[in-house]
Amino acid sequence: MYSILDIDLDYFNLMPDAAHRLEQLLNWAACPVSMVVERHNHAFARWGKKWHGNGIAPSHILHVDEHHDMMDQRQQTNIANFIFHAMRLWPQCRVHWLVQHSIDSPGMWLEDETWNSLRCRFSYGPNRPAWWPKPDIVSVCTSPEFVDPNLAAELMGVLSEFMANYHEGKNAEQGAPADVSATAPTSAGARGNLH
Repeated sequence: MYSILDIDLDYFNLMPDAAHRLEQLLNWAACPVSMVVERHNHAFARWGKKWHGNGIAPSHILHVDEHHDMMDQRQQTNIANFIFHAMRLWPQCRVHWLVQHSIDSPGMWLEDETWNSLRCRFSYGPNRPAWWPKPDIVSVCTSPEFVDPNLAAELMGVLSEFMANYHEGKNAEQGAPADVSATAPTSAGARGNLH
């Protein structure tokens, strides 16, 4: 069983105490952040590379996002359809869309036959299912076009602090000093724009 925690920072746009909510999610995961990207479909491409060729497929994706990202069936993967492509690529994978207030449903965007084939593996709601497995990898999408820069900076600070604490804890267990300079995420503003 392989599980992905997939976080888009736009999830926190209207959330009170957003930094605390992100911290709670990361603490539940108890897993280092594996990748930080600006465009969500780039995370999907990197998930595929991680497991390509070794016969392993993720069984669960906890999709923490303002959007379900199943808005079309185009062949080209994009920020609006990559969860659709993940569910097609990995036919046993379950997806839970963690969303406070869903604005629509994938059934509004996908062909009836397609949605009917996927809906039994797709759930959504404001709470993570109690039985949901902890992740093996964590990906974060910064979505700079959809997140206020001040909120993005605050959330990236939470990510950096979590990563520093995570690595300090791991190095303390191993008796070595922590070095997080190469692994701690940088602020969204410090990245090249991929949009």
